Amino acid sequence: MASDLIATLRSTFAPIHPEGWLFVAVFAAITALLWWLWAPLGAVGGVLTAWCAYFFRNPDRVTPAREGLVISPADGTVQAIGAAAPPPELEMGAAPRTRVSIFMNVFNVHINRIPVDGTIEKLVYRPGKFLNASLDKASEHNERQSVRMRSRDGRELAFVQIAGLVARRIRCWIEEGQAVAAGERFGLIRFGSRVDVYLPDGVSPLVCPGQTAVAGETVLADLDSAEGPREGEQR
Repeated sequence: MASDLIATLRSTFAPIHPEGWLFVAVFAAITALLWWLWAPLGAVGGVLTAWCAYFFRNPDRVTPAREGLVISPADGTVQAIGAAAPPPELEMGAAPRTRVSIFMNVFNVHINRIPVDGTIEKLVYRPGKFLNASLDKASEHNERQSVRMRSRDGRELAFVQIAGLVARRIRCWIEEGQAVAAGERFGLIRFGSRVDVYLPDGVSPLVCPGQTAVAGETVLADLDSAEGPREGEQR
């Protein structure tokens, strides 16, 4: 029972990522000022400060460690699954691939993680608009950070960080040529956003639209599986 309580507390009060400390400090300073001006305003500021700390939480995750698994790079809802061409700047051709889109709201963990073991081949940042990240056209028009990588067995896939309606900063800490492992942290997006994953040809997703994904834990696909697309229903 004690171990369950500790695990719950750790998942609820996860460490704050270093990227968030400046924001938490600014929120706290504004809260102090508001409290001095009028206590009810200070209370509102306190709630917002707590939310800011919650937004930048950085929990550990247990990543399935088997070759060929494609792990979710983001917390959130599997918003859509369909065929789409990868971003042209990645130079992966115009042929459609299966794309899994994961939408993160402002209450999800926003630390992004590597989806598969392999090597980073190409990184391209492209400025753009800040449309609602839940819209399909956000993949084409919004600010984005596109990543092309190759799995250890030589298959090519891509993932793309997409800014959202209130997101104004994409952070990506990996470099071209870097060897990476599934589940490793590679970036974040402030505040509310989306991550698209483009699977290799012939690989079907193992998740369904509407399903909740957990970064670093949920298996999106299996590169070595011949299973077809899955169907799901709300229960």
